[in-house]
Amino acid sequence: MLIKTTHPKLNRLFVVLIAFALNVNFAKAQTGAVNLQCEHLVSPVGVDEAQPRLAWQLADKRQGALQSAYTVVVSKDPAQLASGSGAVWNTGKVASQAGLITYKGKALEPFTRYYWAVRTWDKDGKPLGQSQTAYFETGMMSQTNWTGNWISDRKSINALEAPYFRKVFNAGKKIRSARAYIAVAGLYELFINGTKIGNHRLDPMYTRFDRRNLYVTYDVTPQLKDGANAIGVVLGNGWYNHQSIAVWNFDRAPWRQRPTFCLDLKITYEDGTKETIFTDESWKTHSGPIVFNSIYTGEHYDSSEEIPGWNTINFDDSKWNGTGLRSAPAKKVVSQVMVPIRNVEEFAAKSIIKFNDTNYVFDFGRNFAGVTRVKLRGDSGTIVKLKHGEKLYTKEGTPKGHVDMSNIDVYYRPKDKNDLFQTDVVILNGKGEVDFMPSFNYKGFQYVEVTSNKPIKMQQPDLKAYFMHSDVEEAGKLNTSSDLVNKLWAATNASYLSNLFGYPTDCPQREKNGWTGDGHFAIETGLFNYDGITVYEKWLGDHRDEQQPNGVLPDIIPTGGWGYGTANGTDWTSTIAVIPWNLYMFYGDTKPLSDNYENIKAYVNYVSKISPNNLTTFGRGDWVPVKSSSSLEYTSSVYFYVDATILSKTAALLGKTQDQQYYSALAVKIRKAINDKYFDKAKCTYGSGVQTELSMALQWNVVPEEYRLKLAENLAKRVAQDNMHIDVGVLGAKAVLNALSDNGQGEIAYKLASQDTYPSWGWWIVSGATTLQENWDMDAPRDISLNHMMFGEIGGWFFKGLGGIKPDENKPGFKNVLLKPNFVQGLNYFTSSHKGPYGNIVSSWKREQGKVVYDVVVPANSTADITFPAKSTNVTLSGKSIVANKPYHVAAGTYRFMVQ
Repeated sequence: MLIKTTHPKLNRLFVVLIAFALNVNFAKAQTGAVNLQCEHLVSPVGVDEAQPRLAWQLADKRQGALQSAYTVVVSKDPAQLASGSGAVWNTGKVASQAGLITYKGKALEPFTRYYWAVRTWDKDGKPLGQSQTAYFETGMMSQTNWTGNWISDRKSINALEAPYFRKVFNAGKKIRSARAYIAVAGLYELFINGTKIGNHRLDPMYTRFDRRNLYVTYDVTPQLKDGANAIGVVLGNGWYNHQSIAVWNFDRAPWRQRPTFCLDLKITYEDGTKETIFTDESWKTHSGPIVFNSIYTGEHYDSSEEIPGWNTINFDDSKWNGTGLRSAPAKKVVSQVMVPIRNVEEFAAKSIIKFNDTNYVFDFGRNFAGVTRVKLRGDSGTIVKLKHGEKLYTKEGTPKGHVDMSNIDVYYRPKDKNDLFQTDVVILNGKGEVDFMPSFNYKGFQYVEVTSNKPIKMQQPDLKAYFMHSDVEEAGKLNTSSDLVNKLWAATNASYLSNLFGYPTDCPQREKNGWTGDGHFAIETGLFNYDGITVYEKWLGDHRDEQQPNGVLPDIIPTGGWGYGTANGTDWTSTIAVIPWNLYMFYGDTKPLSDNYENIKAYVNYVSKISPNNLTTFGRGDWVPVKSSSSLEYTSSVYFYVDATILSKTAALLGKTQDQQYYSALAVKIRKAINDKYFDKAKCTYGSGVQTELSMALQWNVVPEEYRLKLAENLAKRVAQDNMHIDVGVLGAKAVLNALSDNGQGEIAYKLASQDTYPSWGWWIVSGATTLQENWDMDAPRDISLNHMMFGEIGGWFFKGLGGIKPDENKPGFKNVLLKPNFVQGLNYFTSSHKGPYGNIVSSWKREQGKVVYDVVVPANSTADITFPAKSTNVTLSGKSIVANKPYHVAAGTYRFMVQ
C-alpha cells in the first residue's frame, strides 16, 4: 500500500514513519533464534541422518545477552509450529543455553520436508519470540528405497569418449513438486529439458568407490513441465576410471570401471499421486563432443561432435544405443550433505602475449585452482591446446616467456603423446565460435599457453578463469597495518581454497592427493577462516573407509591402494584424531568424535602394539626442513602422545570410563618415555636442540610444566641463533609460532612470521607469490609446487598469536572464548574476527597516544576470558582499572580496554 498526499512534507513524514516501522519489525525479527541450520547447512535436502543436528544462534545485542531456555518444534506442517500440536517433535521449554541439539522425535520418514522453529528466552526469563521457519528434507534414508538401476553404456574402461544418456517421459498431470536423486561412480552433469541442474562442479565428491558412493538431491520442480520432459546425463571419469598414469597407481584402483549412475526422479502431482522415473534399460546412450576427460590431466573436446538438442524432448535418438545394467559399485550409497564445489570466482586475464598467430600466453596474475573458459574461432579441424602452468621459463637457454611445467609434471607417467598434462584440447568445427569450459577436470595454474596447428586470432577477453573449490562460507577476517601480513594471510587462504575439493589436498596440479599430514597441519587455519565442518566430516568418512582392520591408515585418503607403507605413521595419519578433536573445539559438536571413536582407538592400539617402549619411529618426520633434521622417533612419539591424549579425553566426553583411565595412563607413559630419552633437564632442551624439537614439546604439552617458560626462552634463543629465521619442516612450522606466542615470546614469534628474507613465509610473498609454496627454497631440485598447504599453520596463528582468539576446551565451540592477544611492536593495528557457532567474535587493537586500545566483541549467549600480555601494567575499562595479571571474565557484549 502506498500513502501519498499533495503535501511534500507529509509525504516525507510518511516515508520516515514507514521506514521506522519497518526497522522496528526488522529489529524484532532479528531478536531471538537466527541462522538456523540442520547438519551444519541451511535448509538441506536429501538428509539421510536419522537424528540430524539442529543449530541456531541467539540474536540479542544487549550487554550480557544470554539464552536461558529454548523450545524446538519440528513438524511436517509449518502451521503447527506456533502451537506445537501435531508436531513430530516438541522439546517443550528446556532450561539450557545450548544452541546445538540432536533431533529426538518420532522416526523421520524418507522423502519428506520437515519444518522447524526455535523459541528462546533471554537471561531474565523473558520470551524473545519464535524464529523464522527453517526446513530440512530427508532423502533415501535406506538403500531399499531406491527404485532405479545402475546403468552404463557397456563400453570398456579404456573407452575415451564420455557417455551421454537421455530419457523422455510424460508427466500426465499438474506437478506439485519433484526431486532428482542421482548417485554416480565417476562424475556427472544432469540436465532436464535442456537446462543444466544446479551449479555444482565435479559432483559427486570423491570417495573410496567400492565402499561408499554418494548421491546428490535436487529440487527440480521448476525445470519440469506438464506433458513430455527430457532428462539428460553426461558422465565423466573422475577418480573412478583414472585412465591417466602417475606414480600413485590410481589406474590400478580396485574399484576402477567405466562410469555408471543410478537416478530416481520422484514426482508428486497436485492430486497427491506420485510417480518415479528411474534408470533402466529403456534409457538411450551415445558419445558426444567430450572425447577424453581426466581429472588429473585435462579434457579434450571435439566441437564437430556436438549434438544440438540432445537433452530436449524433440531430439531424434533413434540412432542412439541401448544401455546396460550394472551392479552397484558399493553396498553403501549415502547422501552428499555437504558444501558443494562451485566456480566461486570469475576473473579475466591480466595480460596476453602474442608470440605468433598460433601461440599466445595469458597471465591471470595469481595462482589458483580451477578451470578456464575459452572462446575460439577458426577453420574446421583446427586443434587448439590450452596448457595450464604455475610459472614461465625465465633462464637463458630455455624458451623464455613460455609455460614451464617442470615443477608439476614430475610424477606424471604419460602412456602416449595425446594425454597432455594440465592441458585441454579443443577441435574447432569451422561453423562459428566455440565456447568451451571443461566439465570433469580442474587444474592449478597462473598462466595458460594457447597453441594451435592453424592460425587463430585471440584477444585478452577470449579467456576467462574460474577459481573453483568447495564453496565454504567465510568465517574469519583479518586486517593489519602490515601489507606483508595481509598478503600472507590472503596467500594462505588462496592455497587453502585451492586445495579443498570435497577433501583437503596437498596441491591442485601435480598430485591432487588427500595427504593426511597436509590436512591436519592446516586444520586450524581452515576452521578459523572458513566454515568447513561438512567437508571434514565427509573426509573422516573416507578415513573410516580406508582404515585397515589392524587400525593402519594410508598416507593419502582416499587412495586406490598407494600409501600403506612404512612412513604412513603418526605425524601424518593422526588426522583420525586431530581432525575430529578440532571440529569439537571449534563447533562444540561431539558427533565427529563419537563417529570416529572406534577408529581412533584402533589406530592408537596399533601404534601401541608396535611400540613396546612407548616410543615409535612410525612416521615420515619433519618433511622439507630448511637445514636441520629432527629425530624421527621423537617427532613420531610426540604425535603418538597427542593421539592417546585426544583418545582419553574423548572417552571421558563419551562416558567410556574404563577407556578414559586406560588411555590416560598410556598418554602418561608416552610422555614420560619421551622426556626420559629426549629431555635434558639441565640444559632445558630436547633432542639436538633444533627449533622443531623444542617447539613440538611446547605446542603439544610434552614439556613438564615447571620447565615450560624456560624452554620457550631457549627456543627464542635458538631462533636468534638462527639469525631470527625459521629452521623447520612441516612439523616445526605447525608448532614454532604457537610455542613462542603462547609462552611469553610473542615478539619473537611475530618477527619470525613477518620475516621477509630467506627462509621465511614472507620471502615467498616479496618474491611475488600469491599462494603458499612447498619448499622454503624454490630453487630446490624437488618438492617445488607453488601452491601447497603443508606450511599453512601461519594463517591460523594470526588469529591465535596476534588476535589471541582461541576456543576453550572446557566450553568448546567458543561458548567461552579465550582471548590472549599479543600487542607486538611491529604492528600499529591489528583486527581479527571469527564467526563461531554463537556469532561473530572480534579481537582488535591499535596503538594510540602511547596506549593500546583493545576492542572486543563477544557474541550473545557466550562469554570470554581475556588475558592481557604479561608486560601490561595498567588496564582500564570504561575508565575503571581492572586487574591485569589474571584472566578477566566478561559476558556477551562490546568492550573497549585501554592498555599500558
